[in-house]
Amino acid sequence: MDHLCREKAPFGDGIWDRIDAAAVAAARDRLTARRYLDVEGPYGPGLTSIEVGNDDYCRQPADDEAGAVIGHAISVPMIRRRFRLSVRRIAAYLDNGMPLNLAPVEEAAEAVAAREEEIVYRGQSDFGLSGLLNANGRQNVDAGDWSDVDQVLNDVLLGVTRLDDAGFRGPYALALAPALYNGLFRRYPGSDLLQLEHLRRLCTKGIFKASIEGGVIVDPRVGSLVVGQDLRAGYGGQDGIHYELFVNESIVLRLDDAAAVCTITPAKSLV
Repeated sequence: MDHLCREKAPFGDGIWDRIDAAAVAAARDRLTARRYLDVEGPYGPGLTSIEVGNDDYCRQPADDEAGAVIGHAISVPMIRRRFRLSVRRIAAYLDNGMPLNLAPVEEAAEAVAAREEEIVYRGQSDFGLSGLLNANGRQNVDAGDWSDVDQVLNDVLLGVTRLDDAGFRGPYALALAPALYNGLFRRYPGSDLLQLEHLRRLCTKGIFKASIEGGVIVDPRVGSLVVGQDLRAGYGGQDGIHYELFVNESIVLRLDDAAAVCTITPAKSLV
């Protein structure tokens, strides 16, 4: 089944290849969690939910009654953003070799990537999805004043130690709010060593600038990103002036053990 309806588009694979390449490149620049978490799939657009955890009794049965065993499942969200490309611009590209402006593709892909990051880090409480920053059972460090160079390392070390004590011995990844990440480009007094370079020796899975508040240290055993349909573009129709297209994907964070996460709760002013 071609749910993307590409065969209905009045242009061929060459245009689709350019659209897909532009979308993937734009999304890649915004995605962080995919760089340090395991990714499973893609399993196809038919993946609408996944089972998590172990089966268990919905209530403990009495000695004289049968027990009901039930599993737990979470939904796999589909993320979608529409965009339009000019009919005339595509004709000019195909017929006359004129440049093809794919900025609308890139903007749509960036929006999808931003929504993916939001789901991974913050979840979607209305649908029972938890994220790395709010999962029940996670570790947490209340951060000190990150304008103090030594405090940055102390807070991250405290978070890593809590994960280590809980049996999660890395390798670790660290995701930080933009202002906190940018602050790591300061040098230690009397040294050429950047804070970023120092912390990379501790967080060997990488340090990433993410659209979050505070920070989060992650051991990969926290879980995986499960992909139904990976990022693709599709065709929706035309009005004689524009081709109506869309970019979509389906993905969810499967949390296997929230204790493998340590959030860093920001003070009022960290930098």
